[in-house]
Amino acid sequence: MDNNLKSIKAVLPPPHFHMVGDGFRVHNFFPSLPEIGLTGMSPFFLLDYGSKWLVSPSETPRGVGVHPHRGFETVTIAYHGKVAHNDSAGNSGVIAEGDVQWMTAGAGVLHKEYHEKEFSRKGGIFQVVQLWINLPARYKMTPAKYQTIENKDMTKVLLDDGKSSVEIVAGEFKGKKGPASVFSPVDMFNAKLIKGAKVIFSFDKNYNTGMLVVDGEIKINDLKNAPENYFILFGHEGEDIIIEAVEKSTVLVLSGEPIHEPIASYGPFVMNTESEIKQAYEDFKTGKFGYLED
Repeated sequence: MDNNLKSIKAVLPPPHFHMVGDGFRVHNFFPSLPEIGLTGMSPFFLLDYGSKWLVSPSETPRGVGVHPHRGFETVTIAYHGKVAHNDSAGNSGVIAEGDVQWMTAGAGVLHKEYHEKEFSRKGGIFQVVQLWINLPARYKMTPAKYQTIENKDMTKVLLDDGKSSVEIVAGEFKGKKGPASVFSPVDMFNAKLIKGAKVIFSFDKNYNTGMLVVDGEIKINDLKNAPENYFILFGHEGEDIIIEAVEKSTVLVLSGEPIHEPIASYGPFVMNTESEIKQAYEDFKTGKFGYLED
């Protein structure tokens, strides 16, 4: 087993936070950190991590107003608090604690995200992850769609200790598959581990792989510790990763087949060429992304 351990490229502390709208305080691990950049976690293009944040009560929900997307997918995972979503394809819903919203922007969609009204009124701890997953060129103009993945519908694999588990959002673990429909090979798990629990993950050595410590602290491959809010970037040597929970922990596990295509990104669009970016702005300005009231 030890001969096939995946190399640890970096254990990264959270960058300084910035605000997205007035409701999301996030640390951007990528593409902003040079250790990862635009392609280091491809097909994952962006990771905005909203670490635990005490939100004060407000009658007016905070969030992000109407904005467009094209060429990729957004995945929002709620760990604490609730997020309300609306888009121009007619979808709306609430992402509650433990739930995932998987939105394919594809050819174009307008959407908005806010703290859910009741959560906003009461306030409380807020903690979310938003990922952008790039789409291969042949799928960039696919029709927009929306997947609501409630926690109760996730595939859960109980570990040998009888208390720890791995929730599968997408991909496969121990022969079990997650519910998310994907356009390229992606594994996305939440490992929920009691203190002292161990779990082994195996990924194709050519895949880009990383982990975010959402809660607690873990030891990786019996070599390095990663505390809460840190991101672990793995190299391409070996396939196996051994995780041990130093304390009760939750770990977001990400792995996927890289997309070896040119990237042109600007603002809310991720395409392959500058001309496609210009076309996206033109289509947005001329109303081709539909309508959504702010």
